[in-house]
Amino acid sequence: MTLAVLVSGSGTILEAILEAGIAVDLVVSDRPCRGLEVARAAGAEAVLVDRADHGGFSDAFDRTGYTSALTELLVERGVDLVAMAGFGTVLDQPIHDAFPGRILNTHPALLPAFPGWHGVADALSAGAEVTGCTVHIATLEMDAGPILAQASVPVLSGDTVDTLHERIKSVERTLYPDTIAAAVAAIAAGESVESIATPEKIATPEKKETTP
Repeated sequence: MTLAVLVSGSGTILEAILEAGIAVDLVVSDRPCRGLEVARAAGAEAVLVDRADHGGFSDAFDRTGYTSALTELLVERGVDLVAMAGFGTVLDQPIHDAFPGRILNTHPALLPAFPGWHGVADALSAGAEVTGCTVHIATLEMDAGPILAQASVPVLSGDTVDTLHERIKSVERTLYPDTIAAAVAAIAAGESVESIATPEKIATPEKKETTP
């Protein structure tokens, strides 16, 4: 079983995965970042597949070309499961063709409510009383893949985006590693990753956020 983790920043989610005792074989980043240092310190292979080589953050960014380069690396390393951990590049079709149903992502809201880059701010703006964290299978459509697990987090009076996001992250650091471990076990048993989703792992409608 070969697990790859994709990072872009400080690597705190990666640290939580490693601290949970999950073996990480490969860590890939789309830009120079601390996450690669965390990987090396843990003895995992750390590779930079730099966006700058494919147009960077300009309008000239070649998303398909970048995705193909990243996917080629993952395939070469014999990766079985991919976990995005604060990865900042939206990937194109090639990676989903290579790893169908085997790419995990975590989102700071109770999907399907508040998808996209600003899930925490959107929950606050909508006056949600409860938000949370969702682990789901990544698909070509952002934040729209099958939900594997969720955990609720109350929105407190006086919350800011920063304070609320930090409480969501504290839940995420347990929920995500637990879900990754379950996905690894499912693949090892010859089962699909989606099979680990059970009703008790998904927030009930009464607890879910509501959009305006």
